[in-house]
Amino acid sequence: MTITRPAAAEVEQRTVSLTIDGQPLTVAEGTTIWTAARDAGIDIPVLCHDERYDPVGVCRMCVVDTGGRAYAAACIRPCEPGMEVATSTPEVQRSREVLAELLLVDQPPREEDPKQTTTADNELLAVADDFFITEIEDLFPGPSRGTDGSNPVIEVNHDSCILCDRCVRACDDVQGNDVIGRSGKGYSTRIAFDLNDPMGQSSCVTCGECVSACPTGALTNKAINSIPIQPKAELDAVDTVCPYCGVGCALTYYVDRERGGISFAEGRDQPGNQGRLCVKGRYGWDYASSPQRLTKPLIRVDSAYPKGPLSAATQENSTQDTDGPGRKRGAGKGGRKPGGLVPYEEVMPHFREATWEEALDLVARKLGGIYAESGSDGLAGFGSAKCSNEEAYLFQKLIRTAFHSNNVDHCTRLCHASSVAALFEGVGSGSVSTTYGDIENADVAIITGSNATANHPVASSFFKQARRNGTTIIYIDPRAGTVADHADLFLQLKPGTDVALYNGIMHEVIRLGLIDREFLSSRTSNYDELARTVAEYPPELAARITGVDVELIREVAKVWGESKAGVIYWGMGISQHTTGTDNARCLIAMCCITGNVGRPGTGLHPLRGQNNVQGASDAGLIPMFYPNYQRANETKNRVLFENAWGTELNPENGLTVTEVIKSILDGGVRGMYMLGENPFLSDPNINKVRKALSQLDFLVVQDIFLTETAEFADVVLPASSYLEKDGTYTNTDRRVQLGRKVFDPPGEARADWEIVQDIAQRLGLDWNYSAPREVFEEMVPLMPDYTNLSYDNLGSSGKLYPVQDPENSDGTVVLFDERFNTADELAHLVPAEWLPAKELPNEDYPFVLNTGRLLQHWHTGSMTRRSFALDSIAPRAEVSIHPDDAAELGLVDGEFARVSSRRGEIVLNVKVSHREARGNVFIPFHFREAAANLLTIDEIDPTGKIPEFKFCAVAIAPVGDRGSVRVGGAPQ
Repeated sequence: MTITRPAAAEVEQRTVSLTIDGQPLTVAEGTTIWTAARDAGIDIPVLCHDERYDPVGVCRMCVVDTGGRAYAAACIRPCEPGMEVATSTPEVQRSREVLAELLLVDQPPREEDPKQTTTADNELLAVADDFFITEIEDLFPGPSRGTDGSNPVIEVNHDSCILCDRCVRACDDVQGNDVIGRSGKGYSTRIAFDLNDPMGQSSCVTCGECVSACPTGALTNKAINSIPIQPKAELDAVDTVCPYCGVGCALTYYVDRERGGISFAEGRDQPGNQGRLCVKGRYGWDYASSPQRLTKPLIRVDSAYPKGPLSAATQENSTQDTDGPGRKRGAGKGGRKPGGLVPYEEVMPHFREATWEEALDLVARKLGGIYAESGSDGLAGFGSAKCSNEEAYLFQKLIRTAFHSNNVDHCTRLCHASSVAALFEGVGSGSVSTTYGDIENADVAIITGSNATANHPVASSFFKQARRNGTTIIYIDPRAGTVADHADLFLQLKPGTDVALYNGIMHEVIRLGLIDREFLSSRTSNYDELARTVAEYPPELAARITGVDVELIREVAKVWGESKAGVIYWGMGISQHTTGTDNARCLIAMCCITGNVGRPGTGLHPLRGQNNVQGASDAGLIPMFYPNYQRANETKNRVLFENAWGTELNPENGLTVTEVIKSILDGGVRGMYMLGENPFLSDPNINKVRKALSQLDFLVVQDIFLTETAEFADVVLPASSYLEKDGTYTNTDRRVQLGRKVFDPPGEARADWEIVQDIAQRLGLDWNYSAPREVFEEMVPLMPDYTNLSYDNLGSSGKLYPVQDPENSDGTVVLFDERFNTADELAHLVPAEWLPAKELPNEDYPFVLNTGRLLQHWHTGSMTRRSFALDSIAPRAEVSIHPDDAAELGLVDGEFARVSSRRGEIVLNVKVSHREARGNVFIPFHFREAAANLLTIDEIDPTGKIPEFKFCAVAIAPVGDRGSVRVGGAPQ
């Protein structure tokens, strides 16, 4: 795999010669005066101009004398041959001074200015200081235009606004959200959100890009957790990466060491995010300072046995005879409260504090005892995609070497396991073949099964920018998610009909002769079998199965087939099905039959869900793979790792997350080590998970908060958040980045890698790592894709693996330019037949449930629901339903509804939404008080072993008296 970016074509560059302040210059044609002056070391003041945005020239602060009748705005005026420019004549300077006075008179006093009293970088005041403007006696401010504090973390002060439109361009041109504009006339003109709504009630997504853009105090951050916003010079800047989705944005925390908290965050200029952040990255970091952090080891007290859930919320809908210590089924109903966090007052009395020595000795003794009695089949470990690469590596190494078991897995089993299975089968690698930023080189991009604006918001900003620059966006999903608002073509298919749709598209591509015959003949196998299969899916049949208009299917096939460069991005709407592997097989085939792999602007990209799900998978946190996807059941790989780790290893593949739950119920797995995972909420069919967790002989949970899963633990170990340790993280693009420690862990909490090592030593392993760097140095020689990487050459922005020359290259953008990673170096085309979902609607359960994420929340909510900003913006669980369905059922927006499946029921608020198709409902899975996975089915994909999160049959009905309902519970 090599870097495929071609060298830039030799283009004749025309130049322009001119003088600026008497200095002769020659610049490229089209260069603005401001840019030419800057490059020559000549400073021209600006207020509306920022190189991140297209210039508009509205503030006129940058005017220069070009000899014309009027001064020219240097930020937009291109250089011309023979032009003589004067940038700072007395007349020009006076013009700027008068403009500064006119703008300054409406500003709040310096001692009250929202920006100057916080970050102290008001650009207008800096210009005024350059002109020594102190008092303005002959001008008077106009009437106040007001303030707006409706957003929980952003303050709007219209009197500080100079109408430079930087916020408008940041919102439109960079983030692509199109929320901010102008309203009013004359002096009353001001920035407006949507139709002049308060910011907190508008469609603003609180990405904070406008705050970053604003040169004055018009848009400023509010303090979070009483940590004041201060000048950067007074704070400690720590460069690290965002802990949330797989985009892996580079950011800087500005830390108040005196108060022990973060003042604010900013994005860094890394190729993957280019300084951008979303609401989670910019404002969602305060969970780490929650007073509910675990700070001491906990051991379950004797009276809390037999084991079971400890809080009322986790006991409801139980299928067990006994729900918890001393409680019969149904006891505690009515105890559920809104708020969505594990009630410590209910759970903590069932544990006692312990020393680290006592807790670790107990863990080693119990797990070691189960291994002695039941062998490797009796134990399993769930690792975490929230932990670093080094921690994932050590965790899987512990399970494999201490217990000689491959029963080690993590959340990839619940998000992209089917994608990885199909990619390995088809192209020989589970990694993405190109980056999300490579969409800029694509003629056409298909985004399918992913509401990227919510799940990968910064990546989606690149998608939206590409569309503005001419890339055709095709969006395919059962929901009209916000990506649909930015698509050229939107296909709203029926849930579970993906294979039929893509077969229909490929049928038409082949019929039109739009296949790449040379690519097929030289770089693929099994095309004839694929062609025979899709021949049975004409667009007419695909339309009947999917509900998509037949002409739209034909149009998509034509647009895709005729593109010179096409790329496909997909999310869990593709993978989280019992047919998830088949869905991904179709996408691989769609790219291959048109030759859309291995070139800029082409390829296959399953958008990874968690911050380090790519890295955790790379590091071997998978039951059938050692690090770097080396198959665990192949002798040569096992011998390699036996030699490296100095012990015999198990030759059989281990159990996946879902298979472990079944094994527990069947009496197989008896003990578990759970690191940063919360299967009680994240796994399907919660009743079954509850029963399994209660049945375990021994469970150790290592986490930063008490989770629902921790209620079943025998020992709870207080771990570290990503803010409290060093390590590397690998994002969805294959970019390996350094995460840096910001704070020490609270109380007696420890870094996860240290805890894993402590347990390993007690189990007889000779581990003596002193820092994550040493772990990384051990990993790299065992992981060919990471070859040449080191802590020292990752730098501030990381590297895309594989990389041949890390000192001079950012790494490989496009893979498979010459060969695929399969044994025969060909792409293997695997045909798929459409199969219906395992559980279909009927009269009793007539709706299809789809689950997923919200922009403001992440995974099981243990972090985001403890973030002030994120919980303030999205505080409650809602079921989204089409207006016509709501009307027929008597459901009212904001009122309560009961949603039930064959496995249980929940009560939550109704959200009437045109984004849902008739017959479908959507519920996010972050909310424990309305746990969506209580409803979901635990059928799995036979190949990827991933659960069917995106399709189960449910019923929905209104709940009567509001006063009789507890949020997320059943009526009293």
